[in-house]
Amino acid sequence: MSVVTDRQVMLVALGGAVAISFSPVIYVYSDTNPSTGAFFRMLYALPALALLAYLARSRDTRTIRTRWIAFGAGAILAPDMLSYHSSMIFIGIGIATLIGNSQVIIVTLASWRLFGERPNPAILLSLPVVLGGLALISGISDSEPFGANPVKGVIFGTVAAFFYSTFLIVFRYSNRELAPATNVQFDATAGAALGLLILGLLPLQSISIDPIHLQPTWPDHAWLILLALMCQVGGWTAIAYTLPRLPAAHTSFAILLQPVLTIIWGVILFDESPSTNQTVGILLVLVAIITVTIYGSAVPYSDNSQKA
Repeated sequence: MSVVTDRQVMLVALGGAVAISFSPVIYVYSDTNPSTGAFFRMLYALPALALLAYLARSRDTRTIRTRWIAFGAGAILAPDMLSYHSSMIFIGIGIATLIGNSQVIIVTLASWRLFGERPNPAILLSLPVVLGGLALISGISDSEPFGANPVKGVIFGTVAAFFYSTFLIVFRYSNRELAPATNVQFDATAGAALGLLILGLLPLQSISIDPIHLQPTWPDHAWLILLALMCQVGGWTAIAYTLPRLPAAHTSFAILLQPVLTIIWGVILFDESPSTNQTVGILLVLVAIITVTIYGSAVPYSDNSQKA
């Protein structure tokens, strides 16, 4: 991929990240519990994605196996979404989003081994900057960190980060044939919807997760429809397009723009008040994103240098 094309694809990734940065805001406006919000954002996205996938069916050359891998990636996304939406309740939309997106560290290291993408110095130097930014934004350096129950928020956010990183790796692998992004997104969203339905029907109240409310209420579900179309269809289709076309570390850093913007939306719309340390952390992460976007590139191993 040429440098110009690489940057164009990166812009698509950044556009997708901006779109999904609004998902926590819209979710909060829906006034639904985590199980309900996470499930219906997937369910309401399926008709639009099905139509787009049907229109692009002639260009979808994937095998049944790779389609099932995409479906499985969506199933992995289900516990991430449930944990992420739960984390927002306890620690606010900005910090919850940031913790969940700390997957960048896991994805970068895993891609080094799985895909032979050896991080260059720009990426390696940015990693400790991101870690420092994440630490500051999480509030661990503050005597009174922001959030109704920071302990639960951090636990749910950490679980979300683990499943999110696994999802990104599997989802990227599922579209090595570079099929239309809408088709891959449809398969993954269907897997996530099924996974969230199962999780939402389980008795998880002991870990502070309420069951799904399957009866739609208005205007709550109008917000969830907007969430599905704007973020799940629009934003995530853009991300689905870029994942197999960019080194995994690049896409992960681009997606980190999401929590930075979500923190800003939290401050503006919900009066969430990051401390001075947390504000410094936001700036550090943003600098790292810009650095990797402009200067970073992963260097593939030669065939002879890859280990079995």
